[in-house]
Amino acid sequence: MSVTERAVVFACQGQSLIGVLAEPAGHAQPTAVLIVVGGPQYRAGSHRHFVQLARELAAAGHPTLRFDVRGMGDSEGETHNFEAIGDDIGAAIDALVANTAPGTRVLLWGLCDGASAALLYLQQHHDPRVAGLCLLNPWVRSEQSQARTQVKHYYMERLQQREFWRKLLTGQVAASALSGLARSVKLAMGASVAAPSQAALPYQARMAEGWSSSTGPILLVLSGNDYTAKEFIEFTRGDARWQQPLASARVSRHELPGADHTFSEAADKARLAELTIGWARSALSA
Repeated sequence: MSVTERAVVFACQGQSLIGVLAEPAGHAQPTAVLIVVGGPQYRAGSHRHFVQLARELAAAGHPTLRFDVRGMGDSEGETHNFEAIGDDIGAAIDALVANTAPGTRVLLWGLCDGASAALLYLQQHHDPRVAGLCLLNPWVRSEQSQARTQVKHYYMERLQQREFWRKLLTGQVAASALSGLARSVKLAMGASVAAPSQAALPYQARMAEGWSSSTGPILLVLSGNDYTAKEFIEFTRGDARWQQPLASARVSRHELPGADHTFSEAADKARLAELTIGWARSALSA
């Protein structure tokens, strides 16, 4: 199926946001995809990944909007971090619904803190127009989770290397490196903080609530060669609030062993597109 593209301009908090809508030239499916861009980057994505993905989704029948949040790319306004772009996402959903057939349902697709922002949006707004989620390497970083990931996936590997011990015994390992290891171990072994009040919930807990509030199919894709993905695995494994959301029958989880954070290799990008199109199709019967 051939694809057409056009610019879409819409308002968010009095500022003009710019997006590009990829549409199938023929019959469109009743599910459309909104690509939530993580930052700091604009609507094309790393190595123009979002451009290619939007066109592939549109060719499969799913209108797809990729857009610049406030302060990025061609959009107006001041920049906001991923915890504060809920208004941008809501405005983009409005624009996508206004530019597609009546009754079209919206699927949110996000990479890194774009995935996190999508979950935070649902936690805050419980938007019934959102019919599914595709979450890639969600961002859950905290000082403790970063330390745990470093200890398990960096320092433990280093401690098993003969070259590391040779350098240590010959005084070639800097004292700062050893102090960094000690600090990471201390942070990683730290006790969990008592659950705060609802108003002060950390963003990771609010993400879990957003996940639980979703009623459609959820595609979780994790890169094997990515510390953000490893951090997500470690964090959610040790946090009880994530156990039930991750175990939901609505979740389809895939790990791409050799993929990097942005799926830059052609084979990984192709596999991701295949998974994404399958997820979009599954939302039709959800």
